[in-house]
Amino acid sequence: APGLVWRVMLKGLGKVHPDRPMSFADAPDIAARVIRKLDDEGYELAVACEGTTALEILSRVGRMPLPPYIKRQKHHDERDDFDRERYQTIYAHNPGSVAAPTAGLHFTPEILAALAARGIQRTFVTLHVDLGTFKPVEVDALDAHPMHTEAYTLPAEAATAINSAKRDRRRIIAVGTTACRVIESQPAGEPLVARDGETRIFIYPPYTWKHIGAMVTNFHLPRSTLIALVAALVGLDEQRRIYQEAIGQRYRFFSYGDAMFIE
Repeated sequence: APGLVWRVMLKGLGKVHPDRPMSFADAPDIAARVIRKLDDEGYELAVACEGTTALEILSRVGRMPLPPYIKRQKHHDERDDFDRERYQTIYAHNPGSVAAPTAGLHFTPEILAALAARGIQRTFVTLHVDLGTFKPVEVDALDAHPMHTEAYTLPAEAATAINSAKRDRRRIIAVGTTACRVIESQPAGEPLVARDGETRIFIYPPYTWKHIGAMVTNFHLPRSTLIALVAALVGLDEQRRIYQEAIGQRYRFFSYGDAMFIE
């Protein structure tokens, strides 16, 4: 696919100059060249492989993009196969994220069937998690944090289901901060409509919730935008109590960890 341009991070290569040729291990037919450095510490990379799409190239040379706190041995194919299966929700459909919505990892077909048997409806939205999700909050005032932009899709079926629930005064429960941000990006006081869009919404205390009434979410890193979102839902004092309880009970934190239901 001649002419592919990727936005990438390059590490462990020292100073990278434009036009530097690069290659992929075990894939001599794939050529790459650095185009330029970007302002956000990333690079533009020109990638060429005749008759091959970006997803096909990544399936050959890529490894599962785990968060940086999950350590894996390099070139360990068996473990990578494990993560390709486990670091993915059972309902994943559209490729595009750099990370899985980890709250969804807890759901199995059996759990979804049990929820349906209790009359709990479900619907699906898509948010393509971007690299900025891993960017820590490095400023003292949250409103000064440069929030990243992420693409999302709110399908017609989801908009209809959420509108129906709101009319019936039923609670909207977001599975994960990703679903939460898609829905809270929609205008207040009017019905949701199907759309493809982008959001830079940054939810932190104090925040007036427009649609979401509860959430399932994992335990997040300190000084992250995700932990700020949790505080906006339950309050700072309750958030501290929850995390102290989790630490005391030795809950597992982060992507492969435990989840909590909060409201």
